[in-house]
Amino acid sequence: MPKWETFQDLRRSRSAAFGMTLIALVLLVALVGPALAPHDPLRPVPLERLKGPSAEHFFGTDSLGRDIFSRVIHGARISILIGLISVSISLLPGTLLGLLAGYFGGRVDSLIMRLMDMLLAFPAILLAIFITAILGPSLPNTMVAVGIVYIPHYARIVRASVLTLKEQLFVQAIAHLGGGHGRILGRHILPNALPPIIVYATLGMGTAVLQAAALGFLGLGAQPPQPEWGAMLSEGRQYIQIAPHVAAFPGAAILVLVLGFNLFGDGLRDVLDPSLRSV
Repeated sequence: MPKWETFQDLRRSRSAAFGMTLIALVLLVALVGPALAPHDPLRPVPLERLKGPSAEHFFGTDSLGRDIFSRVIHGARISILIGLISVSISLLPGTLLGLLAGYFGGRVDSLIMRLMDMLLAFPAILLAIFITAILGPSLPNTMVAVGIVYIPHYARIVRASVLTLKEQLFVQAIAHLGGGHGRILGRHILPNALPPIIVYATLGMGTAVLQAAALGFLGLGAQPPQPEWGAMLSEGRQYIQIAPHVAAFPGAAILVLVLGFNLFGDGLRDVLDPSLRSV
């Protein structure tokens, strides 16, 4: 499909357009918001603690008197970074393993996929908690843990595409003409396997942000005083009855970003999957 046609189809998709709008909004906040934040997100002001939304503090203040609006703005950059790095950690090795398993088959396929099956046997959040507990609670370790958890998902998606593509006549013709394995995989199979990878990576951004927020909520992610949304949500849960705004605004920020990636990923899937396109 031509790139321009793909872009036009994305613009016509309501879910993709709305998702792109939400993502663009969070990206804008991440890029320019910290420079415009009205208060220092790390500076405690005990006399201002647990104040509700006002003209001075748009989202109110937390238990230490820090401005929640400024902390949510700075947290946007952290959440975008979490999504990008976690998906990259999953995508690169997962794609490579899927290519090798699907193309070579036999013992290579059996060895790789049994390893992937072992990882998939654990619930994602429990495996992420286990890895983070071993590495130690911190933001970088959270991104590594979330990335490792989703490697098998990319490997299985890529393997399924490769199994179909390697039976295509053009691939077999190139092999008969003396094309090497590296050329076939890199120049012919991988480019044709990209659409499902791109779609899953887009959806995976939202999942990574959500998983990192869950680890932050459990105290295994970003550590105080970093303004990470999951950690802010965890802090706010103990004040949910007397100061619900402390948890409400970080939770709303997570909702907006994850919803944006999910809607955009759904729209992208509809555009890139020929079976879902109207004739």
